[in-house]
Amino acid sequence: MKRKVLVTGAGGFIGSHLTEKLSSRGYDVKAFVHYNSRNSWGWLDSSACKPRIEVISGDIRDADIVRYAMRDVDIVFHLAALIGIPYSYHSPEAYVDTNIKGTLNILQAARDFGVKKTVLTSTSETYGTAQFVPITESHPINPQSPYAASKSAADFLGISFHRSFDLPVAIVRPFNTFGPRQSARAVIPTIITQILAGGKMIKLGALHPTRDLTYVEDTVEGFIKAGESKNSIGEVINLGTKSEISIRDLVYLIARVMGRNVTIQDDAARKRPAKSEVNRLLADNSKAKKLLKWVPGYRLEEGLKKTVAWFEGNAAKYKADIYNV
Repeated sequence: MKRKVLVTGAGGFIGSHLTEKLSSRGYDVKAFVHYNSRNSWGWLDSSACKPRIEVISGDIRDADIVRYAMRDVDIVFHLAALIGIPYSYHSPEAYVDTNIKGTLNILQAARDFGVKKTVLTSTSETYGTAQFVPITESHPINPQSPYAASKSAADFLGISFHRSFDLPVAIVRPFNTFGPRQSARAVIPTIITQILAGGKMIKLGALHPTRDLTYVEDTVEGFIKAGESKNSIGEVINLGTKSEISIRDLVYLIARVMGRNVTIQDDAARKRPAKSEVNRLLADNSKAKKLLKWVPGYRLEEGLKKTVAWFEGNAAKYKADIYNV
């Protein structure tokens, strides 16, 4: 029998890639997308997997629609969240409602319906600036933004449900996923779209922070392995490449991939508050290798080439001249 899975946030960046991959592998997929008046399914609108999936529109903050979506599900991959760090400075309450209460709704329904595995999406931002590298899963949790705080709380909810109710929960903690369809608020789309718009002066915030950049197909593979493996139950698992690059060096690498010459313009509006900036992220991925047999397959430049190629065909969907908070 095909396993029935639910992907929340299925119309988004990682969620749409995960939905497609699960469908292609024979899973019976329910896709939970954010309700809107246009009946838009996000990136799934243009996906070849549409005829093979069941789409449910709703709001992750609404316990009723979450319970409706989670009936008869074997595995739930919970990706629905507010993810923009700058926007979390403006609207922290929305992050509490969506990222914490939304996760609680998933966990409550999973417990009530006996879901066999609940995979929660965390973020490397929960660690804050690295206190040691590479960052293992035992690194202190040190959120430096309202976004990171809301995701940290959601993680602890998941852990508490596993310990309190023996709920089979796994927490996947990706490090800076990138690739086709990524939000305009992320740094790689920000750089690529400015260059594609003809810009030679690229506006950016802080250039010194380093990031461990993971191509989306690798991240998706990690999610699926976490969903399939009994070894992931009760665990927090990093997904990263164990390599890092500064934002400054990333700009010039992308420019080289695109065959362009650029300079960088400091834009104060794009900088985080000083105490909120995460200066260094570098993953230890040995736990994922041991428990899930997961290793990243894409080198950074290889992933960037695929990402640039996609953006070249889809640049009109982005507003390169506007800073997307």
